[in-house]
Amino acid sequence: MSDPERYLVVISADAMVEADLDHAFTLPHIRRLKENGARIGRMESIYPSVTYPAHVTMSTGCWPEKTGVYSNEHLIPGDLHPAWYWFHDCVKCPDIFDAAKAAGLTTAAVFWPVTGNHPSIDHLIAEYWPQTPEDDKYEALRRAGSSEQVVRDILLPNLRDVTIRKHPETDVFIAKAAADMIRLYKPNLLMIHPADIDAYRHSTGVFSDKVTEAVENTDRWLGMLMDAAEDAGIYDKTDFVLFSDHGQMNISRVMCLNVKLAEAGLIRTNEDGSFADWDAYVKSCGMSCHVYVRDKKDEPRVYDLLSGLLREEVYGISEILTREEALRRFHLDGDFSFVLETDGFTSFGDDWRRPLMRTWDTTDYRHGRATHGYMPAKGPQPVFVCAGPHVRKGGYLENGLLIDCAPTMAAMLGISLPDAQGSVWTELLK
Repeated sequence: MSDPERYLVVISADAMVEADLDHAFTLPHIRRLKENGARIGRMESIYPSVTYPAHVTMSTGCWPEKTGVYSNEHLIPGDLHPAWYWFHDCVKCPDIFDAAKAAGLTTAAVFWPVTGNHPSIDHLIAEYWPQTPEDDKYEALRRAGSSEQVVRDILLPNLRDVTIRKHPETDVFIAKAAADMIRLYKPNLLMIHPADIDAYRHSTGVFSDKVTEAVENTDRWLGMLMDAAEDAGIYDKTDFVLFSDHGQMNISRVMCLNVKLAEAGLIRTNEDGSFADWDAYVKSCGMSCHVYVRDKKDEPRVYDLLSGLLREEVYGISEILTREEALRRFHLDGDFSFVLETDGFTSFGDDWRRPLMRTWDTTDYRHGRATHGYMPAKGPQPVFVCAGPHVRKGGYLENGLLIDCAPTMAAMLGISLPDAQGSVWTELLK
């Protein structure tokens, strides 16, 4: 059994990057983390650098090759808005919630991705939203694992006037709900995921006044959680972690490569242009995409077609990786046959209908003014800052990988993640 008097509060500020810290460290609560704690100088995400695979890595300490989650969305050819990986049963390895629960600790999460119906989270508000205009938001969150206690104590007081996925009001709800959980339940482990920095980068570009405003919001929400820990009498026993999943880069166009597959007869349509059938299909991850080939005997033909597009240097492709190359270079594995990487200013779309090339579209995170999904060494990098009773004041490590976050946070709780592929950043801990 672990020490029941250890507490850990984790905020994943989606798409917060190292350049944001110059301003963030002038803000009262994030500055408190810096002055009293430790941090990583340069973090590196995973491939593809998208939210759901990254957050599964952040909670398991494993690469996508092991977690089984390598996209935000399920593959449903012909569906331009397929279901996301909301539910935890798709994750193939244990995470920090499992380890904490097994050690006898209590757990909580608010909008942490891929936690729907997670059996090891005692107090759960999963990142999930109504699936139709008629779908009641309370019923949706019940389906994703919120108990009647959480509905009564947390959702009803805080969610009533909130439109889920609207920023920053959803993020304000997340912070209020998490603060109430600390006061009412005192979970040993609480992990939350506000996403307004990410939303504003998608809608306004990598750097803007709205992004700065979102960084300031994040500081306020951290302060709310610190105040709640004070109210609950556990502040001096609580480690706080602020980190993020990926950065973003600005884009200037969206390339729908399924158009080329359709022209080659690899996607077939009905008379009205609607999707009918496929032999190969491109699934976007923003600034990279996975190419699926239904029958492996068609892989040489598809590879030749993609290689021709690469040689023409106008389709936004900088590299083609086979599945084997993706596994060897980036610990990325899945049912795809190939991965296509951006040229640095192109995002990819799923549509099989012309136009082939489109401008940015802020209604889809993959196609906004800025987006992510590219190889992890590119662009602005995510952050990791922490402070608390088990953190070494002044601790610093020049470089870190996203897979090391979960083992390090587990060590703060006095537990371990034996299945993790990452390592503990001992330089940051007492």
